[in-house]
Amino acid sequence: MTDHHAPSGAKIVDRHPVLGLRSPLTPAESAAKARKFGSIYYAEHWLRKLKGYGWTVVMTSVGTPLVYLFAMGVGLATLVDANSNASLDGGSAGPVSYLVFVAPALLATAAIMVASEENTYSVMDGFKWHRTYYGPNASPLSSAQLVNGHVVGVSVRLLMTTGIYFLFLLLFGAVQEGTGWIMIFSAALAGLAFGLPLMAYAASIVEDKGQFAMVQRFVVMPLFLFSGTFFPLDAMPLAVRWIGWISPLWHSTELGRIVSYGYSEPGVLTVVHVLYLLLLCAVGLYFARRNYVRRLGK
Repeated sequence: MTDHHAPSGAKIVDRHPVLGLRSPLTPAESAAKARKFGSIYYAEHWLRKLKGYGWTVVMTSVGTPLVYLFAMGVGLATLVDANSNASLDGGSAGPVSYLVFVAPALLATAAIMVASEENTYSVMDGFKWHRTYYGPNASPLSSAQLVNGHVVGVSVRLLMTTGIYFLFLLLFGAVQEGTGWIMIFSAALAGLAFGLPLMAYAASIVEDKGQFAMVQRFVVMPLFLFSGTFFPLDAMPLAVRWIGWISPLWHSTELGRIVSYGYSEPGVLTVVHVLYLLLLCAVGLYFARRNYVRRLGK
């Protein structure tokens, strides 16, 4: 409320009649603030939109690890441990159970599944169906800030998913080392390494003709099956082993096994895992920004 009785020439400050807060920013101030913090604003919008299916997110985050860990820990792992004479390398910890071996792969797979969900149809929705990108893009927010905000929002969901999944791994006794919590971040990094190139691809699609279903069938599933998820990559034929070498799932799984139960591998290979995942993130982010600018023109 403005003080109309102020002396002539005095600075007038609008205040909320109840809270006594300063009035909203001027258009110029608001635009300047949006240009500076636009990525954060859009990330907030993305996370608020997530509330619309928040219970689905929570139930998926809880239900998925329960189903997989019961299947692996009570089902398949029991059969493998009881009938296999071969021991799985546990590094300094010695041979490990099958559940301990497969747990890092399941965690990384969960992150990749979330990334494939949030970087396909939700991106297409922003451009075509509900066109939710065009309103923010008409404001001072840039296309690159929309990408950044989307990535931040997806990262929050990835960390939430991998964090809850990790708690279930602890409950099932699938983590042997105190450094196992690092898997939360290595798995989330795998999600971004897979999701950002997928986001760039989704931003290039004008018409949905089943491309995302093809990605699930011919990209996600082969990565899941041929990335050393259920058995060591070296045990696979050389003809398909290359799928694991280029798969972010395999690189993240190897990192998870190192921190989870002390899996032994050369230090230079560990560095390669991290650098490869970061490279995929950087390339995906670059092309995502470029495709958003092309579609939105800003």
